[in-house]
Amino acid sequence: MARPPRVITMFAVLDLGLDLNVWPWIWLSIAIVFALVELTVIGGSFVVLPWAGSAFLAAILAFYDVSIEIQWAVFVFGGAIGFALLYRWAKKFTDQNTMAPGVGAERLVGMLGIVTSTIVTDDVDRRGRVSLAGETWGAISDVDGVITEGTRVTVVSVLGTRVVVEPVSPTMPTVVGREDQ
Repeated sequence: MARPPRVITMFAVLDLGLDLNVWPWIWLSIAIVFALVELTVIGGSFVVLPWAGSAFLAAILAFYDVSIEIQWAVFVFGGAIGFALLYRWAKKFTDQNTMAPGVGAERLVGMLGIVTSTIVTDDVDRRGRVSLAGETWGAISDVDGVITEGTRVTVVSVLGTRVVVEPVSPTMPTVVGREDQ
């Protein structure tokens, strides 16, 4: 009599042809490797940590001889659910901790300062300097010509580590509390 053809399902290949007694140690190894990658390579960004945890849970299930299909489901879906939950939790904190406007170098926009070293248009030597709130900043200007030392200027933008300034017109009002002394 002829034998019926063997039907191979997707779940039949999940054991990868390995002895089922080896799987607890494979899952533990995966959990340890993922945790070490998370800590050393990725630097604590919590990207693979959920899968390290789900691999550990799959190892516990494997020690109790739970079917390989359930172990894989716990690893794949548990890691994905853990990642989604961790992402939502982290997103909540990143939305709350946005920097207020005017923090960092952008706080300089609109401030008044005094030119301490002449600013020339197309200053390739980066010699132009401005004193702003007690700090000296490298400065450039989009205004054609030269802005001499002692000229009052206002910051219109920040470009890298340099401020872009324009001379203050005599009719321009000063911003109280932001003027350079």
